[in-house]
Amino acid sequence: MTEADGTWSDEAEFLRLDEQAADGQGGEEPALAQPVLAVVGRPNVGKSTLVNRILGRREAVVQDVPGVTRDRVAYDALWNGRRFTVVDTGGWEPGASGLQGSVAAQAELAMSTSDAVLLVVDATVGATTTDEAVARVLRRSKRPVLLAANKVDDERLLAETASLWSLGLGEPHPVSALHGRSSGDLLDAIVDALPEAPRDLGTTAGGPRRVALVGKPNVGKSSLLNKLTGEERAVVDSVAGTTVDPVDSLVELDGQLWRFVDTAGLRKRVQTASGMEYYASLRTKSAIDAAEVVIVLLDASEPVSEQDLRVVTMVAEAGRALVLAFNKWDLVDDERRHQLDRELDRGLVRVPWAERVNVSALTGRAVRKLAPALRTALQSWDQRVPTGQLNGWLSDLVAATPPPVRGGKQPKILFATQAGIRPPTLVLFTTGFLEAGYRRFVERKFRERFGFKGSPVRINVRVREKKPKKTR
Repeated sequence: MTEADGTWSDEAEFLRLDEQAADGQGGEEPALAQPVLAVVGRPNVGKSTLVNRILGRREAVVQDVPGVTRDRVAYDALWNGRRFTVVDTGGWEPGASGLQGSVAAQAELAMSTSDAVLLVVDATVGATTTDEAVARVLRRSKRPVLLAANKVDDERLLAETASLWSLGLGEPHPVSALHGRSSGDLLDAIVDALPEAPRDLGTTAGGPRRVALVGKPNVGKSSLLNKLTGEERAVVDSVAGTTVDPVDSLVELDGQLWRFVDTAGLRKRVQTASGMEYYASLRTKSAIDAAEVVIVLLDASEPVSEQDLRVVTMVAEAGRALVLAFNKWDLVDDERRHQLDRELDRGLVRVPWAERVNVSALTGRAVRKLAPALRTALQSWDQRVPTGQLNGWLSDLVAATPPPVRGGKQPKILFATQAGIRPPTLVLFTTGFLEAGYRRFVERKFRERFGFKGSPVRINVRVREKKPKKTR
């Protein structure tokens, strides 16, 4: 992976980059545990819109149809100096079956693992039998419960909220998630209800490495996540596109804790997607950007598609460590394996360095091999080659195979340094432009010598500026 040329005037810039390389890059501070607020309610009462209002930014996917949110999705929130986690959930329909039953189960689990619960009711409709059923469950819980009467867009609806006292959850808070009316008062009440620290800190301390799980729709991402966690963490259905929001899960593999993010399947380019699909695509891209390593899941039983290649390219361009997981391997016979090898040699020529694992989310085949592949990719992503060792190797390489002549002159590579990690980035200081083919040659030989399996390597070229001739 190469980038455009720059220019440099003297060795001062090289020395600065070399000092930065010697200092290294510090890791991120581990996030402190935060109290958790679960936002629940029946479908289409405006939960995700209210979540976005609480966050002060558009994070949760919103569309004017019921059932857009299906999994429980966690976001970080801040109000008056207090940090807390907001968990958006799918609409809860007691007694639902099939896909809606799975959605309801996720909502129930969110309530059981939270520190406080916010029940959202549509004030224009009033308390329904579903709202009453949810309220009965919440009254039996041992955690604080707040009641938000949403869609109170003007004064005329304020009187209607009084009837919601009948739910037995205390004073209803009239708000308009769409317009922001009284959202500050609701946030004050939320902060007052939440404890200073979560009731169960769990095992999140220590900063688990972040893994994004991406791929085209219905390739088995949620099924793989459920197999890894050993629970129905993500809603799974045979209908493509069940997952809309990224879903966070802490997964222990080989004694190490990882933070997995299941994402929506990427159907179209972000620029051409629309509505719910557009925002889901943005969330997926954000999940890749926020991850340290990405597992791209491909269906081994089907030909590698343009969608698959586009997802892989997106990860490589984001500079993230990469593991290719070929799912449904239990459906692959010898003929398909031979055909798949040819497809990979032709289609994945840009990422020959990616780690590869053959798995089956259905049977659990080889899913435990993902942990070693993730560790290898991250070790490469964090790897640094000392400047002296790098230049010694580069001198031998250039002596054996010098850069091609361009414009009648042969450029010289004067020295190099690894200017950064995550991803590893080499800077070559030269007297002239280096052809793209020669840069790829340098990268290939660099990998043969130093490894970097599972990580992209970026090569930047800095061409020395010609000093103007002195005039007498």
